[in-house]
This record gives sequence, structure tokens and C-alpha cells, in this order.
Amino acid sequence: MMQVEAANAFLNNGLLGAAIGAGLAVIGAGIGIGLIGSRAMDGMARQPEIAGNIQTAALILAAFVEGATLFAIVVAFLIQQGVLGAVVR
Repeated sequence: MMQVEAANAFLNNGLLGAAIGAGLAVIGAGIGIGLIGSRAMDGMARQPEIAGNIQTAALILAAFVEGATLFAIVVAFLIQQGVLGAVVR
């Protein structure tokens, strides 16, 4: 009986950790992309003559943020599958 309770606690904690990790990654990406857009708009308003350069840099930075977020979500899903696989075995 104790083994079942320990396995359930392990499963619940692992799944909770994976869910929190994925959620924090998405929240961080939203904040990061929002700040990139905000600062890019500020820069374009202050110096309209280099708006194209600023826009290009902002798009590249947003892509990097999205890539890091995707990586974090994949890691969270792998943790979730590892936890589920450990309990099933």
C-alpha cells in the first residue's frame, strides 16, 4: 500500500513540475516578446530613418525567444513522459 502511495506522490509531483515549467516558459516568452515589441516601437518612433533595421533586429530576437520557449516546452514534455514511464514500469 505504501508503494502505491509513493508512486502516486511521485507521479503527481513530476506532472506538476512539468506543468509549472511549461507554464513559466510560455509566460516568460510572452513577457519577452512584449518587451521586444515595446522597445522596438520606441526605437522606431525616436529614429524613423532606421526603422527597417530595428524591425529586422526585433524579428530576429523574437524568433530566438520563441525558439528558447519551444525548447523549454519540449523539455517539460520529456520530463512528463519520463515521470509517466517511470511509474508504469
